This record gives sequence, C-alpha cells and structure tokens, in this order.
Amino acid sequence: MQPNSTVQDMALRALDSFQIEIPSWGFANTGTRFGKFLQPAAASTLEEKFSDAGQVHKLTGVTPTLALHVLWDLPKGVADAPAVRALESRHGVAAGSINPNLFQDQEYKFGSLCNPSADIRGRALAHMLDSIAIATELGSRDISLWLPDGSNYPGTQSIRKRIEWLEEALVRTHQSLAPGQRLLIEYKPFEPAFYHTDIADWGMSSHLAAAAGPQARVLVDTGHHYAAQNIEQIVAWLLHTGMLGGFHFNDRRYADDDLTLGSIDPYQIFRIFHEIQLSGFGAIQDVAFMIDQSHNLKGKIEAMIQTVTTAQELWLKAALVNRDELERLQNQCELVKAEELFRGAFWHDVRPLIREWRASKGLPADPLAALADSGYVQRISAERGARLAPVSSYA
Repeated sequence: MQPNSTVQDMALRALDSFQIEIPSWGFANTGTRFGKFLQPAAASTLEEKFSDAGQVHKLTGVTPTLALHVLWDLPKGVADAPAVRALESRHGVAAGSINPNLFQDQEYKFGSLCNPSADIRGRALAHMLDSIAIATELGSRDISLWLPDGSNYPGTQSIRKRIEWLEEALVRTHQSLAPGQRLLIEYKPFEPAFYHTDIADWGMSSHLAAAAGPQARVLVDTGHHYAAQNIEQIVAWLLHTGMLGGFHFNDRRYADDDLTLGSIDPYQIFRIFHEIQLSGFGAIQDVAFMIDQSHNLKGKIEAMIQTVTTAQELWLKAALVNRDELERLQNQCELVKAEELFRGAFWHDVRPLIREWRASKGLPADPLAALADSGYVQRISAERGARLAPVSSYA
C-alpha cells in the first residue's frame, strides 16, 4: 500500500476512470431452460428498461450507457432510433453496444453465419449489417457478437467449411463498419452446441478478429470458460497482442451462470482488473466494460446496483497495488512478499474511499439503501405487476 495521501489521490483518479455498461435484458423477465420466475418489477418495454437503467446511473454515477439487443429492443431496426433518442434524453442514459441476435429464429437451428445453407448465411449476414446500421444511427461504438453456432454430434458438420464461411461473413461485416466503430467477437466453449462450437475460445476469436480487419477485437465473457481456467492470463495475452476489446462481466459456479459479479470469486475479477491497469489508465478507454447478467431470484435493479458497486470496489482495490514495489519483488523472486503485497491490496477495505468519492460527486453514500428509500422498486412493482397474469399454484 501507499501513504494515505497518495492512496486517496490514486483512489479518486481510479474511480473517475471507471465506467461500466449495463444490459437492457438484465431488467426484463428471463429464465432458465426450465422456465421463468416472474418479478412484478421486471421491465417489459424499452422505456421501462431505460427508466430502470436511469435509476442505476442516478444512484451510482458510473453506468451512462445501456446495451441494446436488436430483436428484443429494436424490432423495427433503424426505424426505432427516434424513440431511443427520446428515451436517452428522458432518462439520462445513452444507447451503448448493439447486440445482434443470431440464436432465436427457427432458421438458425443448424447455425447462422456458419449454416450450410447459403440463403440462411445470407440472412444472418443481413442481420449483422442491419445491426451496424442501427449502431451508426444511434452513435454506438461497439457491435457485440455472440455466435451460438456449432454442432452436437461428430461427423454431422464440416468444421473446416464452417471456419471459412465465418471468416467470409466477418470480413463482409467489418467492411460495413463506420469509422470509429468496432466489432467485438465473443467466444464460448459450449452451449448450446455440445460437440463443437464455432468460436470456442479466445484463440479462435483472436484469429477471426485479425482476419476480419483492424476494427475487430475480442470480447471476454467471464462466464465463458472452463472451470479453473486462468482468465487473467488470457486478458494479459489479449492486451499484449492488442486484441482486447471488452468484457461481459458476471460470475459463475460451473459455466455461464450469470451470477452477480464477485459473488463467487471476487479475487478473480481483482486479478483481471490488475492486468488491465498495468496498461495505464490512458489505455482503458479502449476496453469496454459491460455487464451480462439476468436474474430470476434477486431483484433486478438491486442485483444491477450490487454488481456495479462490487465492480467499483474491485477496480479500486486493483488500483491500490503498489506496482513499482511489486515489480521489484517479482524481479527478485521474493515470492511470499510479492504475493502478500498483492493480496494486501485485495483485502484492503476500500468502501470508505468510495463513499468519499460518491460524496464529491453528489451521489448517495449507499446506492442500495438509497434505492430502497426512494420507493422506486415498490412503485414500479405495483404498476408493472398489475400486468402479470395470475400464476397457478400446485394443488
């Protein structure tokens, strides 16, 4: 740790540098493969999603953008842009990353951009180009692609042909990007495909981004890895090669569980943030921090605020690592001292520093408590809950 005055100055700079995008789908009723547990406060319209996002930003001060899903939020495509601009103005939150949907339509049963049918591949590519047009109209920088394509059984698909089809589609997508826009390519080792997934790891995503063009980068979802995988090493490699574009943050127990960030392994997020901050705060603006979570049991707005405040705490903990001293200890192979210095920053209670930062910004000291005191969740629960159909109970 540093002297107190240095810590305070560093903390304020670190917190000023941190912003994180929240997802529209995190406020809506979503479910598992087995069903949904409906919440009366869940948002069912884009206006309600913007309203909820505005509340989170009002209370935390660090969530100025809302990620949008094309089919769920923008079914009319570019024609929805005027309504989005009105919602931005009304709720103080801007449209963020644009997320194509290549997993919902029945035609995508055997893949979208990698489908053996040239007609279906063409439809999927047209959807990608429509997504870019929406992003251009709304002034969104990032188009975030998660591709569910893959196969369930050996011998049923040509892995090599699918690589070629995907490369071709991403090159054509990249050619349509406006200046300053980016294509972020996500990866996932399995689900919904269980034999092979077409973009299964960061190496495949890096190759595809490089093949697509200079405005393509890799998107890391912290839930999209095998158990015990060293995600911060992946992050370090992507930073080293200039291929890190952004994150979808959540937490997991086994796989893509979409648990609130830091609820299972906060030390992992701390380690990831440490690797990012080694690049310097000036480079951080090129890395998109986004949340990708949906909750069936926790209140949706409460879970979002909990995630955002946890992310702030872990970001600040990482900023307090004395990196000059850590480098010296690493070079001398002082293993215990280096690890204790590193862990000491993680165990440091940064909540007083964050409360001080919030006070300087005119924000509530405790966003969760302020949300409860505001009555917002109670009000929208009454208003929106009236729309819910009665749910039958077991006899």
